[in-house]
Amino acid sequence: MSRTPEAVYSRIRREVADRADVLWDVALALHADPEYAFAEHHAAALLTGELERAGLVVRREVAGMPTAFTARAGEGPPTVALLLEYDALPGLGHACGHNLIAAAGLGATLAVHTVLDALGGAVLAVGSPAEEGGGGKALEVAAGVFDGVDTALMFHPGVYSWRRAPLTAQEQHRIGFHGRAAHPTGNPTEGIDALAALIELFNVLAALGRRLPEASHVQGIVTHGGTATNIVPEYAEGLFGLRAATSRALDDLGEQLRTCAEGVALATGTRVTVERATVRYDHFRDSEVLSERFAAHLARAGIELTAPVPGVPVRRRRSSAVEPGSIPGTRETGRLPGHTSAPPAQPRTPWRPTADIRPGGLPPTQRRRTLLQPVQGLPRHRHQIRQAPPPPTKRRSHSRRSCSRQDPFEDGP
Repeated sequence: MSRTPEAVYSRIRREVADRADVLWDVALALHADPEYAFAEHHAAALLTGELERAGLVVRREVAGMPTAFTARAGEGPPTVALLLEYDALPGLGHACGHNLIAAAGLGATLAVHTVLDALGGAVLAVGSPAEEGGGGKALEVAAGVFDGVDTALMFHPGVYSWRRAPLTAQEQHRIGFHGRAAHPTGNPTEGIDALAALIELFNVLAALGRRLPEASHVQGIVTHGGTATNIVPEYAEGLFGLRAATSRALDDLGEQLRTCAEGVALATGTRVTVERATVRYDHFRDSEVLSERFAAHLARAGIELTAPVPGVPVRRRRSSAVEPGSIPGTRETGRLPGHTSAPPAQPRTPWRPTADIRPGGLPPTQRRRTLLQPVQGLPRHRHQIRQAPPPPTKRRSHSRRSCSRQDPFEDGP
């Protein structure tokens, strides 16, 4: 076989074309069966099976994770790692495109494997689970999976076609506020509302978000807000994701988050705990040479890549109102093209009538429709209230009919 670059590239293109249908089948199979962090058993089995059939040496359960794996062919140096992600987003399935990352990494590994006799070196496919918050790659780095690797490559679908991805440093923090339980009407002054403190933290972070650097971002959710409506919450907890352009900027953002939480605790009389909830990702360092070579290969296929825009790769818009899943003043993640109608990872629960306070009462939606209907004898507008005649009086019945299942808002004798 010719060892000229053009001959090698031509052979790689043929190998990719020959495997295109199989790779699409893999991507669709993963999409149809989304699995969450550290539980991607079907995905890991599917991918390792394809790699093993191609003749690569597969190691399973690497770095102590049951769904992590590696597959190696050839001998380095150089050793090039090709990364595969395959976990899904809870409630959204593969909305982040990890099924495509897995299929692309698999295809690249199989294609390169066929030309190693002309290239030399080693190719290492690395299956990294739990990338949606679990930190699979960080755990693999700590376990030495990438020792001896000269470079690591992967692709990620997104809303831009860029030569490289300006990936940010990130981590998550769990913040808990400790108050004192009390009855909200019986002895409200004795209670210290932990949930009110957590809500105030969101307000403070909204103000902070307006002056954060362009690539810094705080996203929070409430994970615990109390146990009953007639108890002042004595404990409330939130999970906050932090992103920044550099690891040093992430440290600064973490200190700002802690300062905000401690200030809220002081103002509300609560006690606060702040702890890191996940492994930490440092910021991404790009190889300009490899990124330009990658862009040149895609350009030959008619796909033009552009330089990335500094900052987080999302819509650049400052908001002054709270939107679903966002904090005022921060930027939202763009929606991936082609994934607008992706099914949820779990089937939707069909609607069923809920138990009503009154036996036999209407379901909430129907009751709302009933209440919106004009009631005979009552004024329709506020200015008519003074002129409205008194409602007719009826003699109260003490028969069993008074305890019937009839809804009081329904017409009846």
